[in-house]
Amino acid sequence: MKKKGNQHTKRKITFYERNVKRGLDFTCALLAVVVFWWLYVIVAILVRIKLGSSVIFKQYRPGLNETLFPLYKFRTMTDEKDENGDLLPDEVRLTSFGKWLRSTSLDELPEAFNIIRGDMAVIGPRPQLVRDMVFMTKEQRRRHLVRPGLSGLAQVNGRNTIRWEDKLNYDLKYIKKITFFADVKIIFQTVMKAFVKQEGINREGTVSDMDFGDYLLQEGKVEQNKYDKLQKVAIKIMNGRKK
Repeated sequence: MKKKGNQHTKRKITFYERNVKRGLDFTCALLAVVVFWWLYVIVAILVRIKLGSSVIFKQYRPGLNETLFPLYKFRTMTDEKDENGDLLPDEVRLTSFGKWLRSTSLDELPEAFNIIRGDMAVIGPRPQLVRDMVFMTKEQRRRHLVRPGLSGLAQVNGRNTIRWEDKLNYDLKYIKKITFFADVKIIFQTVMKAFVKQEGINREGTVSDMDFGDYLLQEGKVEQNKYDKLQKVAIKIMNGRKK
């Protein structure tokens, strides 16, 4: 999906962002896959044994200029359904093995292929759900003027412990001026949080994080009728992708 006007909003683009960042992201992601291929194989085998197939979980997210792309992750939940054939709640389907994958951020490994494809960058605003995007203001949706990232400024500044508004403000702050040193700093902070402190930095869209629309509704910042209308818009966008 592309929103007219959104992608054409003026923004200062640095030499690094225009000429260096994409090539550096591609190189880093490719090296990661080549060096850690054995880890991909081990995790894939464990997921197949513990959770069955498919090994990869694919979900479409808004990317650069709000174009939808398939985000890849290792699967962390079962496909258990109720008597009506509907999937059980996330907290029921999320296994202890799945929780471990998420706590170690190993479920994020396949996103390296998103970076190689050009869907994502190493650093940038985390790709949110379509049903989150439709509740964002025009200003907040400026976050989609750049490629989404494996990690970002919001993720190293509290991730799901901060309010949605603060999270989106961090995204807007990041895109104001994207520099090499800022990206390196975020990478260093990500490594410290994810692997040294083992905090995990990419937990959006899980049982521990409320959808943006649900948050706004709970806080009384959106009326029920508008909430229902925007949820239908999100469904329409996703259905349009399938045509």
